[in-house]
Amino acid sequence: MQRLVVTRAKWVGELRGLSQRCYSQLGLASQKEDDLIINPQMPHFDYSPPPYNGPSADEILSKRKEFLSPSMFYFYEKNPLHLVHGKMQYLFDSNGRRYLDAFGGIATVSCGHCHPDVVEAIVNQTKRLQHSTILYLNNAITDFAEALASKLPGDLKVVFFTNSGTEANELAIMMARLYTGCHDIISLRNAYHGNAAATMSTTGQSVWKFNVVQSGVHHAINPDPYRGVFGSDGEKYAKDVEDLIQFGTSGRVAAFMSEAIQGVGGIVELAPGYLPAAYNAVRKAGGLCIADEVQSGFARTGSQFWGFENQGVVPDIVTMAKGIGNGIPLGAVVTTPEIAEVLCHSNYFNTFGGNPVCTSAGLAVLRVIEKENLQQNAHFVGSYLKERLMAIKNKHEIVGDVRGRGLLLGVELVTDRKLKTPAKAETLHIMNHMKDMGVLVGKGGFRGNVFRITPPLCFTKEDADFVADVMDCAMSKI
Repeated sequence: MQRLVVTRAKWVGELRGLSQRCYSQLGLASQKEDDLIINPQMPHFDYSPPPYNGPSADEILSKRKEFLSPSMFYFYEKNPLHLVHGKMQYLFDSNGRRYLDAFGGIATVSCGHCHPDVVEAIVNQTKRLQHSTILYLNNAITDFAEALASKLPGDLKVVFFTNSGTEANELAIMMARLYTGCHDIISLRNAYHGNAAATMSTTGQSVWKFNVVQSGVHHAINPDPYRGVFGSDGEKYAKDVEDLIQFGTSGRVAAFMSEAIQGVGGIVELAPGYLPAAYNAVRKAGGLCIADEVQSGFARTGSQFWGFENQGVVPDIVTMAKGIGNGIPLGAVVTTPEIAEVLCHSNYFNTFGGNPVCTSAGLAVLRVIEKENLQQNAHFVGSYLKERLMAIKNKHEIVGDVRGRGLLLGVELVTDRKLKTPAKAETLHIMNHMKDMGVLVGKGGFRGNVFRITPPLCFTKEDADFVADVMDCAMSKI
């Protein structure tokens, strides 16, 4: 494939030179290079979606503006995508056009869109029993809890099911405060943990916070290897956690909460050695360690099943959502039996947490990940894609950094590599070009200049080549 790309690039270069010489000889202005760049070809996919006969994009947009919250934004403002069908790593619009989904519904579609095994589990359970509450016995919730606990290290084996990542993180924070008898939480700058009361407090980006009461949270310096003050020295960053405990709290804390790879923050992988040092400081202060695995969990990093495992630590509480259900609204908190006991001091109940349809979907997802070796695939394809993206960085000055693991990758764009000036407008421009060529990527980071590449874990090497070729092509057009 790479030989083909090189050959094609050489041919396009010769064609461009010939065209410019011809135009010059004719006394005409040179044709724009854009017109001579040949768009990459999408990999073959033997599937055609059924015809769409529903409302038009204009009708949907009109109703959305009238009946949905004005706070709900969408990508591609001038021409928003109207998606009506999905199959594995592909999405289809109302005209039947196919797109390669390199965003995965924000790192949510783990097995693939409408994976037949997951769909079958959902349909079969819905036919039997859609809802009953956990006040009655049902095997769906216990089967999934057992399977989920088997994927976690140590004594992490008690599961509380929720409906989202925000809800899972809220519960984890409350449990830590109850267990320790302390209120103070340490989180990271640039973090995102949700948009409810406690989770908004732990979120470390102003763009995701409202001016409401947010108490008891201290934000440590972010161990960002690209933009951070200490580069990749995780232990130096962790010293700030010690300082926050000593100078910002009573010396005792409830918890430290972090992602191993910040998703919304722009796919920032914490500096090596950071979590062991930070966990040690927090535990000395009587605090618990909470791992937010909402985006990095469920084999997405490839090298490990959970993101925190890449730093060699074992948390006291793990939260998860997104990839847990392949798009079904499902989240979970997993902790030790001892910590779990704190919720017995009063009544804790969740009407939909542990719903049989959702937990059936979750169990199906775990089985698909195992059966189809999706963790190994995420590692192999993700490593290959990262190499291709690094080659693009070497070619295009606008790429400041390529980072991440497995199929949780980020590409940060800058207008000046030395100053690391965010290329926010250029990011939108390239993103639109990529969509026009059939590739959907996400956008994130506090400055809005990072491509988030989080596709379904069934992504192939050919898909990776297409993403890289399209990105290269789009960057060549600006």
